[in-house]
Amino acid sequence: MGPDEMHSQVPKELADEVAKPLSIILEKSWQSSEVPADWKRGNINPIFKKGKKEDLGNYRPVSLTSVPSKIMEQILLKTTLRHMENKEVIGDSQHGFTKGKQCLTNLVAFYGRVTALVRYGQWDRVHPQQFTNDTKLCGVVDTLEGRDAIQRDLDRLERWACVNHMMFNKAKCKVLHMGRHNPKHDYRLGGEWSETSPEENLGMLVDEKLSMSQQCALAAQKANCVLDCIKRGVTSRSREGILPLYSALVRSHLEYCVQLWGPQYKKDMELLERVQRRP
Repeated sequence: MGPDEMHSQVPKELADEVAKPLSIILEKSWQSSEVPADWKRGNINPIFKKGKKEDLGNYRPVSLTSVPSKIMEQILLKTTLRHMENKEVIGDSQHGFTKGKQCLTNLVAFYGRVTALVRYGQWDRVHPQQFTNDTKLCGVVDTLEGRDAIQRDLDRLERWACVNHMMFNKAKCKVLHMGRHNPKHDYRLGGEWSETSPEENLGMLVDEKLSMSQQCALAAQKANCVLDCIKRGVTSRSREGILPLYSALVRSHLEYCVQLWGPQYKKDMELLERVQRRP
């Protein structure tokens, strides 16, 4: 809840009464290019993501603003997106905040290209993570010139970030080498060398062999953690009480982008089935 301590359902219930005065305020704000001071305030809550809890970089700040401010944000967002779609500003490779596209479509399109490239040569992927947005940079590397081309792209990306006063979290920048006989070249972003390791792409863990076993284990681990929380916090074991919690909190971990990483090995299938059979 934001600083106005108003539930988002209140304006919906009182739509007939608040629509006209709220529209007047929004129109005046738009014409004057000024936002009411109260709408700029927010309750900032740090949400822990993963890693060490003492590292501030592992928290995501979530700002809870007032309800009128959220309404204005949605109006501006829809107007901006409609304008960008009409002018064809957004390319086909953009999946975030785009109607009809989501994490799944991004992953399917990207890894479809990856598997095609791996068939014909070595392939390196450098993945700088920019705050809450993911940036992927990839290319085929079968010669030293290919390695130098990727490094030049990384240098250009770093210069772009500096010019636009942005910053990459270089501690989370990873390189993923794929393909047989890959020379596994080193790459750097700025002055720091990027580590080589399996990496999490939009919540899905991928290794150099494109094996989904680690992702299956990660999904099972997350689901089991939620089940443990439910078991500790809910005394009732009735179907009516547990089923809604399971559907809302557990299935999301087991079904997130499962069309892409669905288990292929018997051990992975059994691992996920054990989660569903837990008492």
